Amino acid sequence: MTKITAIIPTLNEEERIKNSLKSAEFADEIIVIDSYSTDRTVEIVKQSNARLLQRKFDDFSSQKNYAIEQASNDWIVWIDADEVLTKELQDEMKTAASNAGDLVGFYVYRVFFFKGKKMRYTGTQNDKLIRVFNRKHCKYEGKVHEKIKPEGKLGTLQHKILHYSYISFDRYIVKLNQHSALKAEELYEKGLVITPFHIIVKPVARFVKHYFIKLGILDGFYGFIISFALSYGVLVRYIKLWNLKQKHKRNDKFDK
Repeated sequence: MTKITAIIPTLNEEERIKNSLKSAEFADEIIVIDSYSTDRTVEIVKQSNARLLQRKFDDFSSQKNYAIEQASNDWIVWIDADEVLTKELQDEMKTAASNAGDLVGFYVYRVFFFKGKKMRYTGTQNDKLIRVFNRKHCKYEGKVHEKIKPEGKLGTLQHKILHYSYISFDRYIVKLNQHSALKAEELYEKGLVITPFHIIVKPVARFVKHYFIKLGILDGFYGFIISFALSYGVLVRYIKLWNLKQKHKRNDKFDK
């Protein structure tokens, strides 16, 4: 069988890291890339057979690519700390890596749980990511909502990742704020000009997309909460971008 390295990123994940570590035990090597957690995450990782790396977080792609470079094996399985791999998926991942042929990676669908409830709609029904890949032909790109850029063909696995993203509403909003801040930096570098369209129309459009078009209404109250939170994330993104522009204007004026 082809040897596999499982990689798990962490930042204050003491509530969830044990389950993620346990579901990674099928791999030949486990690496945890930690962004200097201040809770018991590091202590828990040190009690496992995982190799701990720590690096100051700058953006998602840089963090991931750094960890991938430290792996002993070319085939990588990426697992977020809020995810769990079933035994069936573990076996399928091992088989896929060993019999990849000319494929350089594999998509894996995720099942999203919100406060323990399985979400069937709200945009989660088509959630798939490249989570098994050969690092020789795949690299992460993008500061936020980072994606793998594959150099070759991809397959899709049958079994799904169990995604337990929600711990509390406060943590959920913190995560959205982090993503919004990184996205704002990315848009600033691209020179995006903010208009009322970005502040008013785009947040509303995001809510409509997830609650109505993606059928979040069928997920009940939780579908509404997720749709609202995603809409809020879009609004915050452009507010943070506006703040960045104002900050740089003040700095430029001061420098002159």
